[in-house]
Amino acid sequence: MKSSRSGLVYGFLAYLTWGFFPLYWPLLEPAGPVEVLAHRIVWSVLAVGALILVLRRWQRLKVVAANRRRMGFIAVGAVTIALNWGMYIYGVNSGQVVEASLGYFINPLITILLGVLVMGERLRAGQWAGLAIALGAVVQLSVEAGRLPWIALTLAFSFGTYGLMKKKADVGSTEGLALETAILSPLALVYLVWLSAAGGGAFGHFGWGHALLLVGTGVVTAVPLLLFGAAAVRISMTTMGVMQYLVPILQFAIGVFLYHEQMSSSRWIGFGLVWLALVVITAESLAHRRRVAQVAPEMVS
Repeated sequence: MKSSRSGLVYGFLAYLTWGFFPLYWPLLEPAGPVEVLAHRIVWSVLAVGALILVLRRWQRLKVVAANRRRMGFIAVGAVTIALNWGMYIYGVNSGQVVEASLGYFINPLITILLGVLVMGERLRAGQWAGLAIALGAVVQLSVEAGRLPWIALTLAFSFGTYGLMKKKADVGSTEGLALETAILSPLALVYLVWLSAAGGGAFGHFGWGHALLLVGTGVVTAVPLLLFGAAAVRISMTTMGVMQYLVPILQFAIGVFLYHEQMSSSRWIGFGLVWLALVVITAESLAHRRRVAQVAPEMVS
């Protein structure tokens, strides 16, 4: 019971941190999205490397790094998470927090779709219904905006693909992030050196506070990851799955109530369809788990 309670606290703190990310990235301006992304990669590899050292996980890291098949999945995951991070930073700093939150609302639905298309999984009727409603939401939001919600779709598909690669690689979150950022960091570091030499970098030109905030991108990446890892071993995946909605809910609220992004009636309808799809999928999943739990004891007896 005590472990479960602490798991809920760790999970809540992890999702709360991710949910408040839209408040952090604007503080890094006038650094552009690509420069912020490069700093996040470089400082993250240092932060996670320090964690690996403190937690004494170098041996695990070596075992994973020696496996070429796993490293292939990790490399693809590194590219997709870099795309996800960069697109999210761009979305927030260009005043499109609400659309960015949409990406994480529909991410569970994209994960289900990827399971069908890539893993060959078969959907139940309730899951088909949820995906159909979500497709209607995308159409509605596209008509309302006069374009596809490409920021949201890029975030959802990139993170969904990243999750798929993590599943294929089957490595711990800390080790995985260490290797992913290690793969990306040489390119990120070269970019930052080139930018500084060209006189276009923001680092060190807007005071120590701004420089420390850029360095802090590594910390804000590593800390919620550790909290998430601590929660995952203490509470059920079902609980974690329900708690994950805290992130886009907070981001949506920040976009609407703090940044005062416009929400037309048509846009509310589109978001309403997304939320309905999530309710259908979540309810169906919980009902399916209960049925499986009831059948399992009968099979044993």
